[in-house]
Amino acid sequence: MTTPVNTPATTPAYGVGIGWRPEIAGVVAGLPGLRFAEVVAESVHPHAPLPDALAALVDRGVAVVPHGVRLNLGGAEPVEAARVTAFAAVAERLRAPLASEHIAFVRAGGVEAGHLLPLPRTREAVAAVAANVRRVQDELAVPLALEPIAALFDWPDDELTEAEFVTAILDATGARLLLDVANVYANARNRGADPLAVLAALPLDRVAYVHVAGGAEHDGVYHDTHTDAVPAEVLALVTELCARHRPPALMLERDGHYPPEADLRAELDAIAAAAGYPAVT
Repeated sequence: MTTPVNTPATTPAYGVGIGWRPEIAGVVAGLPGLRFAEVVAESVHPHAPLPDALAALVDRGVAVVPHGVRLNLGGAEPVEAARVTAFAAVAERLRAPLASEHIAFVRAGGVEAGHLLPLPRTREAVAAVAANVRRVQDELAVPLALEPIAALFDWPDDELTEAEFVTAILDATGARLLLDVANVYANARNRGADPLAVLAALPLDRVAYVHVAGGAEHDGVYHDTHTDAVPAEVLALVTELCARHRPPALMLERDGHYPPEADLRAELDAIAAAAGYPAVT
């Protein structure tokens, strides 16, 4: 087992933050209490100048974390060296305290899926993910956090529960957990499970930070859309999480259909209230 590269005791506390997107850059810049943000790693060029609004956040001391979506940590093939180098370079440019990616695969045999896809929860998959994570860690100068995804299906040959699968990967790599409470809610609801039980089974003491997002139900299936308001049930999970293990930071994810600024600020305040953190607005 690899020794964890960052422990809860040494992780800075940043409160409530937001995913930085060009469409809402002005709103993000105007949040007086903002100390934490996240940016899609692949949207930042590793060598070209940062967008002015993003550079301004970094310069004012906001912790900006690169969040990868294309490394393909769950792929059977080794992660591509060029993608890892670019990912590490973006983290360095942002002066990031850590970086994050998904426990998922996005391509196979050279074919791009265009979506985060779930892995079979097998010991063989644990080994494949762990090997790719170590390749990233070898080049990355900061800790890496891994996010379990929202999945609309499970593979028929699963050997492990999701909590066992995630814990085994963290044990093998020393990586931290990026916990998405919206994913917890979506997966539990679609599998007919208790969200609180699913949450409690995860290694909450290894949480690096937390995603909070909205979703919607279509034809009996709950979709983690990132384009709808955060539901009360997800906010309740935030409260439960903070009662069990207070995370260093919580982050609102919005990816399209952006609401008016007042509504966006109200969502941030609702997350802060559910967590017992100071408001960022």
